[in-house]
Amino acid sequence: MTEETEHSRERSLAPALVFVGVVVAAVGSLGAPLITSVATTFDVSLSSAQWTLTLALATGAVTTPILGRLGSGPHRRAAILGTLGVVSVGGVLTALPLSFAWLLIGRAAQGVGLALTSMLMGVAREHLSTPRSASTISLLAVASTAGVGVGYPLSGLLTEHGGIRAAYGFGAAIAVLALVVALKVVPAATRNRATRMDIPGALALSLALAPVLILVSETALWTSRPWTAVSLAVAAGAAAVLWVRVELASSAPLVDLRLLRHRTVIGANCALFLSGIGMYLLLTIVTRYAQTPASAGYGFGLDVFAAGLVLVPFSVFGFLAGKLVPRVLDRVGPGSALTVSALIVLVALAVFADARAGIGELYAVMAVLGFGVGSFSAAVPAVVLAVVPSEETSSAMSINQVVRSIGFAFGSAIGGLVLAAGTNASSTFPAEQSYTSAAWVGIAVSAAAAVTSATALRRRAASGPSTSAG
Repeated sequence: MTEETEHSRERSLAPALVFVGVVVAAVGSLGAPLITSVATTFDVSLSSAQWTLTLALATGAVTTPILGRLGSGPHRRAAILGTLGVVSVGGVLTALPLSFAWLLIGRAAQGVGLALTSMLMGVAREHLSTPRSASTISLLAVASTAGVGVGYPLSGLLTEHGGIRAAYGFGAAIAVLALVVALKVVPAATRNRATRMDIPGALALSLALAPVLILVSETALWTSRPWTAVSLAVAAGAAAVLWVRVELASSAPLVDLRLLRHRTVIGANCALFLSGIGMYLLLTIVTRYAQTPASAGYGFGLDVFAAGLVLVPFSVFGFLAGKLVPRVLDRVGPGSALTVSALIVLVALAVFADARAGIGELYAVMAVLGFGVGSFSAAVPAVVLAVVPSEETSSAMSINQVVRSIGFAFGSAIGGLVLAAGTNASSTFPAEQSYTSAAWVGIAVSAAAAVTSATALRRRAASGPSTSAG
């Protein structure tokens, strides 16, 4: 292959991978801003409508390690195309005038797309030059989070003018477009190492993750059906223990837990989990605050579309950070970048806790949060992949995606619990002070993420330098 041909392939492959990453993130997040509209359209409760988001998150978390393992073998291209096919079919089911049950099935299928990011990273690491690979992997990590802000305003606008079917129809259309793009540009894996699928490990992991996501998404279970909640928690713990035993005994594990023995990898994942809680907690309470009517004594009474626009700075500054961070990683080191990023998220939470009287302040908070989330997401792959073999890229990053998803779910749940605790029985909306309390919880968690990152950096420095991701 000539140098010109190689350069041409890089120019088309890198943006195509990022485009697909943005699409699956945006499609996966479509459930969040449409929950109220779904409840009204299908005449179901808000808690039932919440499942349009919960199911997408659950299927994404469960299938991520499975697809990550497939992405480490020769069938990666087929797995990517097959996954986008499932997402496209799910999009069609959500757009057709079918029952609520079919909508849930469609959303579950769309959630599978959230597992694509780790496989796309594997393609970038294998088929792009080292500098281009590192920057593309960083942007893919950012796209998996900042892409959320792309879906919110668009889905809100389409819902207002054409109903929820229009919003879901748009999701189906861009999923098909992503499939066409991937079909044209995603190359086959060059490694011929056969990939054995760890079915027992996949089942055990599903049994462990599903109850956790249900518990953190359906927080009312802890008060309305405490024994059910306790039973789910016990089942999740037992399944997690079983999964670890199965993986350690397997010659071809779904997730190579030996990768987690490295202190750097453990530290990065712990920091990612904690930071994910703070990130999504703030994202959740800001959008809720913006939609609260002024009659409550605070809030701006924004509709779905206007509230979605508040998240535009989150996406813009997230992608900006994704472009800037790879250029400074060699100077400051990915560990330091993680610590600083966690502190930026902390600053965003602190600003919201103290200043939210005007809509402009919410835009500023989202801009700061977006930059913190983007820089954190861009730095994590550099930390992890520096100590992970190239052939294990998809599998290792799938672990990160699961940890991040669980952190996001916990952040959303914790924010909701704090606000619920501050809501009087006679009131529809929580007291404004509850938002301050929720922000301070996020500050504490983000501070813990910064300390964890700094500790991981110190241990990594003590163990000697390592190569950069890519």
